[in-house]
Amino acid sequence: MTQWVGWLRSVSAEAPAALVSVLASEGSAPRGAGTRMLVRADGQEGTIGGGALEYRAVEQARALLAHPPGTWRVQDYPLGPLLGQCCGGRVRLLVERVDPSALGWLRDVEPGWMLVTRLGEDRIAREVLEKATPGVVSARGERPGAGAVFTEPVGRRPRPVYLFGAGHVGQAIARHMRGLPLHLAWFDTRPEQEAIDGVTVVDEEHIEQCVADAPGNAAILILTHDHGLDYHLTLAALRRDPVAFVGLIGSATKGARFRSRLARDGIAPDRLARLTSPIGIAGVRGKEPDVIAISTLAQLLALDAA
Repeated sequence: MTQWVGWLRSVSAEAPAALVSVLASEGSAPRGAGTRMLVRADGQEGTIGGGALEYRAVEQARALLAHPPGTWRVQDYPLGPLLGQCCGGRVRLLVERVDPSALGWLRDVEPGWMLVTRLGEDRIAREVLEKATPGVVSARGERPGAGAVFTEPVGRRPRPVYLFGAGHVGQAIARHMRGLPLHLAWFDTRPEQEAIDGVTVVDEEHIEQCVADAPGNAAILILTHDHGLDYHLTLAALRRDPVAFVGLIGSATKGARFRSRLARDGIAPDRLARLTSPIGIAGVRGKEPDVIAISTLAQLLALDAA
């Protein structure tokens, strides 16, 4: 789910906040439409990037905190001429003092649904619809005023990641996954790993069922403490209906040995081709858990661009 939705849920009348939204951008701009940050008197959550752009936007947002809830402004920033940034793009921002009494729409939020925003004279009205046609906002031309309507996806559904193994690399992957459009389902067979927040301990007799339960858009990552268990989970992942990604930790030698054994156990070449081993982006060196974790998560994020 989009992070800014969670930020809005924390807003109260006692802690006034302003929401800065990128309505449109063109050229070499730091962030695209839909990027948001929440600004309070003493801090902020998120970033719209751009150094001078963000500094000016935060300044505008904090000035709006002195105005009644629901007050809004649309601001245009030609990055080169106005802010002296070399990227030379243009950004159109919506800056609003959040009205806590107008956040009932948050109860209806579902990833993948459409958010409709309507600008009123002195307030902003929003609703969430299962289906609606996205609107295109320009970074140029007349600024949107009262009566303007914007429609956008609330946020893409996070990809399920079925992570098998709660060792050092598994813990690093879980740690760095926070804030990414990924949803963790984390399993281990060792009872002592149950003390780790988020880990579900499943006995070896039933853990292959967890592989079978993964949805078709899931990424399956196999990095347990035991090579035999790794093999049986990999075999189960390649025998079932295809998923988005099957990754096995280990050296190229381990991957080659597994592929040879999988072929002997009846896994066809087209199914073997679904196995990624070693995991992580090619060319990223280092065997430290955090290096492997970040490289692997980048690999998963690239699935949507493939």
